Amino acid sequence: MVSLIWLFLIASGIIYSFFTGNMEFINNEILNSSKEAINLVFTMIPVILLWMGIMNIAEVSGLLNKFSNLLYPLLSKLFTSLKKDSKALGYIASNIACNVLGLGSVATPFGLKAMEEMQKENINKDEASDAMITFLVLNTSGVTLIPTTVIALRNSYGSVSPTAIIIPSIIATTVSSICGLTLDYIIRRSKK
Repeated sequence: MVSLIWLFLIASGIIYSFFTGNMEFINNEILNSSKEAINLVFTMIPVILLWMGIMNIAEVSGLLNKFSNLLYPLLSKLFTSLKKDSKALGYIASNIACNVLGLGSVATPFGLKAMEEMQKENINKDEASDAMITFLVLNTSGVTLIPTTVIALRNSYGSVSPTAIIIPSIIATTVSSICGLTLDYIIRRSKK
């Protein structure tokens, strides 16, 4: 469905530019956007690789397991349907750690592994479990203390103060997490 929306937007833009005589502008934008996208990828790769390496070291050294144990009292209240020894809790904790550091692309593999583990414990394989929905809410709205990806983007585009986003990011993500988890709790309670 999303691909159809994108196709419609692109096609309507090209048709509009054709009828208004702005085809040269569209051609230039397509070429410039491609060049900018490549530059952005090469700017972001070192940051992502650095943090993926750090998170891999943390996982192998057992630091993420310790972090998971630290978060367990909170996670056990949020994910009541998961077993105490569930591997999913470790992956959820790793995902949260990455998201707290603003590393959404690094958090993705942990999130996928957490979903796989939760699907193994899911009774109804055709529907998302309550734990999966809660995790999705938490992952989408998660608190970010250091938005490293946004800081790297702001820095690559020449921002005077790329770290000025930290306080607004903490406030926005904290509020969104509280609202999302509260709504998730209310909906789960009303279903039962």
